[in-house]
Amino acid sequence: MKTAALETTGQETGVETELGNPWQVVLFNDEVHTFEEVILQIQKATGYPLERAVEITFRVHRNGKAVVYIGPKDDCAKVAAILKQIRLLTQVEKT
Repeated sequence: MKTAALETTGQETGVETELGNPWQVVLFNDEVHTFEEVILQIQKATGYPLERAVEITFRVHRNGKAVVYIGPKDDCAKVAAILKQIRLLTQVEKT
């Protein structure tokens, strides 16, 4: 997975921001994890189907980062914590 810039939008990630959910989890690229590790961890953290987890993983690889999840702050913190279980680099931020 390589590093570059990304414009993060609900349209790109397939998720929409709701007014009550102004938080998002951003996953950053690294050169440590395999695609398979990242895909499985995204699925574990979010419950997304394989196809969506693969899309996000390739977006991270291609652009250096991608929004993985949008929702309430507490839910974003939980998603980020699960991603961090294998030392993936994440950031929880306001949208």
